[in-house]
Amino acid sequence: MSSGFSDFFYASPDGLELHARIYGESNSGHWPVVCLPGLTRNSRDFHELALHLSRRPESPRKIVAFDYRGRGQSAYDPDIGHYNIGVEAGDILAGLAALGIDEAGFIGTSRGGLIIHVLGVMRPAVLRAIVLNDIGPVLEAGGLAHIRSYLEPAPKPKTFAEAVGAQRGAHGSDFPALTEADWERMVAALYRETDEGLLPDFDPKLVDTLAGLDLSQKLPDMWPQFESLAAIPLLAIRGANSKLLSAETFEQMRNRHPGVETITVEGQGHAPFLETGGLPGAIAAFLDRTEQRFAGSRFFQR
Repeated sequence: MSSGFSDFFYASPDGLELHARIYGESNSGHWPVVCLPGLTRNSRDFHELALHLSRRPESPRKIVAFDYRGRGQSAYDPDIGHYNIGVEAGDILAGLAALGIDEAGFIGTSRGGLIIHVLGVMRPAVLRAIVLNDIGPVLEAGGLAHIRSYLEPAPKPKTFAEAVGAQRGAHGSDFPALTEADWERMVAALYRETDEGLLPDFDPKLVDTLAGLDLSQKLPDMWPQFESLAAIPLLAIRGANSKLLSAETFEQMRNRHPGVETITVEGQGHAPFLETGGLPGAIAAFLDRTEQRFAGSRFFQR
């Protein structure tokens, strides 16, 4: 664990070999935290945040950052129909069962947050606290169109610097707050080195799952699933420049979830980098407060 984590492999319910990173392996007595990335992203997105949460002297936590099927070190699925949030939620539950984790805090960026909505229906008892990073029950068509627009060309940069330039070109106007080091971390997480040069570290067929979306029609929402999370402490984060999570939906989330805490991240879009600014400290403090309240209420009930 010289890099701060170990690799964990397990079998999905249908037999694929899937991967997660494990940080902070000792049982500290604090809730573990499960990190779920975006559509084409992987566990590396959470590296800096996971190090922070797993090494805090006052409340070190075990962190499990998952690679969904078809991403990172998890096997690609020959059936692209399995690249959906229902199947992926089942994969997460299988991984938690293999690790012996019955309850945890959950951090979901973009698609990861949608998976949390599904877990709230499938296995609500596993969710002790939730952080939603720039995702909610309503997806803006313009945001999905933007995602599709930069994924479909499948850029193949020849060098690391070229990859940084490509990502900055696609997202720079939404992320003026990012530094050069932030962009470099993003590229290191997103790409893998191959004999053909740098390639995005996901199954190219994932892009096909977006092709059939008719963005001229109103997209189905997940308000019923969101409202089923009402009893679970929630921290909702939104990038001020987000195209996927509107300010109007963010406000409705405040109104429909009692006690929700919210953060708007200036100078960032979809989705804010959770290792930047004061976000690691804010997330850690939210988890600590929630855990202490839960422990106190459980003691009182006894």
